[in-house]
Amino acid sequence: MSMALPASATPFPARRPWPRLPTYVVAGLCLLLLGCQPGADKGTGPAASGAAAPSGDSKQLSLTLEGIERAGRARPRQHLAELARLQAQTAPGSEERLHVLGLRGDLAGMSTERAIVEQVAAELDQWPNPKTAAAAKVVAATAWARFHRDRGDLREAVKVLRQAPVEGLANLPMILQLRYQQLRSFAESDAGNLDASVVAVDQALKLADRSGQAWRKALVLADVASLYARSQQMERAKRTIEEAINLAESDPAVDLMTLNQVQTARAIIYTYLDDLTGAREAFEKALDYSIKAGAPGVIALNLGNLADIHLRQRQYARALELATQALPMAREAHQLSAESLSLHNSGIAKIALKRVEEGKQEVRQSITMDEQQGAISIAADGWKELGQYLEEAGDWAGAIDAHHRYRTLIDNVLREDARKTMLEQQERYDAEQRAKEIELLNRGNSLKAEQIRARDLQLKLWAALGGCIVLSAVLLGLAYQRIRKTNQALATSNESLKIQSERDPLTGLANRRHFQAAIKRLAAKGGLSGTVFLIDIDHFKRINDQHGHAAGDTVLIEVARRLRAALREVDLVVRWGGEEFLIVVETRDPATAQHLAQRLLDLIAQPAMHHGSLRVPVTASIGFGSFPLAPNELAVDWERAIDLVDTVMYMAKAHGRNRAYGIERMDASDEASLQALSTRMEAAWHEGQVGLSVLQGPPGESRL
Repeated sequence: MSMALPASATPFPARRPWPRLPTYVVAGLCLLLLGCQPGADKGTGPAASGAAAPSGDSKQLSLTLEGIERAGRARPRQHLAELARLQAQTAPGSEERLHVLGLRGDLAGMSTERAIVEQVAAELDQWPNPKTAAAAKVVAATAWARFHRDRGDLREAVKVLRQAPVEGLANLPMILQLRYQQLRSFAESDAGNLDASVVAVDQALKLADRSGQAWRKALVLADVASLYARSQQMERAKRTIEEAINLAESDPAVDLMTLNQVQTARAIIYTYLDDLTGAREAFEKALDYSIKAGAPGVIALNLGNLADIHLRQRQYARALELATQALPMAREAHQLSAESLSLHNSGIAKIALKRVEEGKQEVRQSITMDEQQGAISIAADGWKELGQYLEEAGDWAGAIDAHHRYRTLIDNVLREDARKTMLEQQERYDAEQRAKEIELLNRGNSLKAEQIRARDLQLKLWAALGGCIVLSAVLLGLAYQRIRKTNQALATSNESLKIQSERDPLTGLANRRHFQAAIKRLAAKGGLSGTVFLIDIDHFKRINDQHGHAAGDTVLIEVARRLRAALREVDLVVRWGGEEFLIVVETRDPATAQHLAQRLLDLIAQPAMHHGSLRVPVTASIGFGSFPLAPNELAVDWERAIDLVDTVMYMAKAHGRNRAYGIERMDASDEASLQALSTRMEAAWHEGQVGLSVLQGPPGESRL
């Protein structure tokens, strides 16, 4: 699984693939770093009130709270009672109480103590001071977001932060505002709103710089370094994380938890660089700091991260040892994400060590925890990795079941993402259309005014200047031509926008949105008519792990080019997701379908692909089938058709990869019997109830 981070660490999701940042986001990161160098203006910006000189009592309280905040990241539960006593010593509605409640809510959120978070939020929601009532609601939202995040319910954390009244930030003390912006950066990044994440981390960096506290700035710089790593700006990521480490080490208080967090971020950057040795060394340093700090929950996460590194290096016994150590600590600290990570890594290691049933049970338990916490994408990744390891262990039935569960979950995620994207796109499209209609209406009114003026001129000069009629006609004709060209340009622009929204930006192939519209023609009569191919690049994760994501992108682009070369313009070729491609052709001839499947296998495998000077051998596994299904001409909808070819594609992977399995017939007369056969495809094939064709890809170089 991907790296997991401490509860109070640099805010990025645990065990979640991280998308690259757009270029303009990277530019924003550069600007924010330039704007926060020493000597930058520290007297402007939000939360200027936070820079006011505190009174003696307030200063002492601030120092006390800072000490609790530092120590509380290691053992948050131990400090909740002390914060309750401090709260009782402050006046209702005062800034001092706001500070205390903010920290108490934050530590209660880290501890997943719902009752205390509810108590804190209730007082903040009923804040007696109208001048800071909105600010109090922002603090309440921050506490709830921390609680949901540390429970693993990332969607709810995003939702809560987005509902916070942004007008309350103006009256929020600087440290509370910094805490809000750091958490918001994490939440927006997890939701895929990377530009909003950069805006939040920009504000956090300015606030940390103004605070004059090296440890706070070190933590925010670790966040910035992680963003750079996600955008593949690795040199900047390394420079930024080294700056964060230098700041953390210069702290006279020797803050072990800050050192832990910056080393964790450093390890993740090494992971992006495919330097697993460097990543392991950084994680070992982070683990040493968390042990010295006596932070069981963070120790559990560090052990889980180290276990993950050893899994990647195929050192399964050591990975199991580390995951086994982490599990009781995670449970003691009520750290659900660490518990789930430990169970998953332990189970995967056991499967690799041939303790398949025991390992499978632990991974399923981990996935169930993720699903219950709302971390659906993490659960989907868990099913996918489980399927890969079960396949290597020879448990084909278990691997196919895990693959189907992964497909079901990821399709739900993609369908929800697509629904939101389509709604947003439709809103933008409607707004653009309204603006264009208004523009055309204004142009039409201007044209009518010109016509009236021209007619008046004609009447006045008709007797003496008859030639003006011709001139006016020419002018009107030119105006008409201009309007016509404008309309044509608008139509072209609309068509261009539509095409862009239906194309995969990396490969140029159609995406799922285009597929949804195009498939209606082939399934217009209630069932799909044609042949469907589902293609999955073999060992694509290893290509990314061994050669980097840029090499993976090169492979995807070249596979897309070869697929287009093998097909006609009228055939539908779709980037289905990740390393999968979908093809739909109108032909139903079995011989033609088999010939095309063999051609696709050969084209993908030969010649080997190149990324710069690197030679990358690539093969694919293919599932295909023609519909309606022989021998009974059973009509199926396109979703069922794709599910069937997905099943035989996974059989091709389970039986050695670099091959294609095609459905020739299924002895089913209705949907119920088809469903029964599809759930036991392998057994039904051997029993003769299903006919499959098997095609072998070309032999060649040793595979990854």
